[in-house]
This record gives sequence, structure tokens and C-alpha cells, in this order.
Amino acid sequence: MHTEDELLTPTKGWQSTNTMHIAPVSPENANLLQRILLWAIERFGKLKAANLWLLMMNNMRLLRGMLGFASKLMPFGELDRRDTELAILRVAWLCRSRYEWGQHVDIGTRAGLTEEEIRRIPEGPNASDWTPKQRLILKACDELISDHIVAEDTWSGLRAEFSARHQVELLMLIGWYQGLAGVLNSSGIPLDAELEKTLKKYTAR
Repeated sequence: MHTEDELLTPTKGWQSTNTMHIAPVSPENANLLQRILLWAIERFGKLKAANLWLLMMNNMRLLRGMLGFASKLMPFGELDRRDTELAILRVAWLCRSRYEWGQHVDIGTRAGLTEEEIRRIPEGPNASDWTPKQRLILKACDELISDHIVAEDTWSGLRAEFSARHQVELLMLIGWYQGLAGVLNSSGIPLDAELEKTLKKYTAR
């Protein structure tokens, strides 16, 4: 069993409020509709992030809209699934969102990212062994999050790799998961036990 110090962790650490500001709806107090929805998300979406969905069940109106919109990006987006998860994981790392990182290490592995690729994501676009396309995706993540705009030289590469339709999807993907990371960081919800087990495999280099 690896210690917390051995696990992959951002230089400044994961964002933490040390307080749960918005408690997830407890499964015991969930109504029938909420229990059915949680079952369907976990059964058919194969998502192990119950705490996220229980958090959002504090506002069912937004949750219904969120599921409709977010599913168009993941898992039913038009970008390659590996590319989608690469972008989400880079956003989670840059936002220091342990919950988002943990959830998508699990999803990304199942989408086909290798353990070596996941360990390399913290190194960013300048790490060796990325394909030109992967490097562009990582650069777009870095620039949107740090400067809120994609640089011109990155755009020239994105235009060569993606149609205008998929350029929009990539930008919306990055923006959506940056916003969600902020919600997860600020609410203070803990990572689910099953996802904690997944993270134990990923030690620092």
C-alpha cells in the first residue's frame, strides 16, 4: 500500500476546503426518483462517482440539464474517447481537483489511456512521447485555463487536426470540466471509496 506522499500530487497539493460546504444527499434520504436515477447512472454509465451525483441531487433541475449537456461531451462526444479523457485529466490536474482527477483516472483507463500516459499528464504538453495531436490538446487545456484564450500558434495546429465542429467541442469540453472542478473543489465532497482504490496505483515518478 502506497503512502499519500508517494501518490501523484500537484506541486501545490490538491485543493481542499477542509470542510464539506454542500453535503451530498444521503442515499437513505433520497427519494424514489433519485435512487432510480443514481442506479441508472452507475449501471448504464458505469460511473462510480456516487458522491458527485448525490451532490447534484440537491438541485434536481440542474442535474437533469447537466446530464443532458455533459453526456454530449462524455461519453457520447464526437472526439476520440482517449483524447476526451486526456483533456479532462489535464484540466483536473491544473485545477488541482482530486475528485475530478480520481474519477477520470478510472474512466480514462477504461477508455484506453495507458498507466504511463496518465502518469505523464502532470508533465504537460512538453513531455516526451506525446503525439502531435495529444500535445495540441494539452496545450489548449493549459492556455485556456491559465490565460482564458488559446494561443494563435496552437490554433494553427488545432485547425489542421480538428474540424470547426470538433474545435468547438474541445473548447466546451475544457471549459465544462474546469467549471465542474471548481464546484467539486468548493463543495468539499470526498472521493468515493472505489475511486480511492484506483488512485493507489498511480505513484509519483
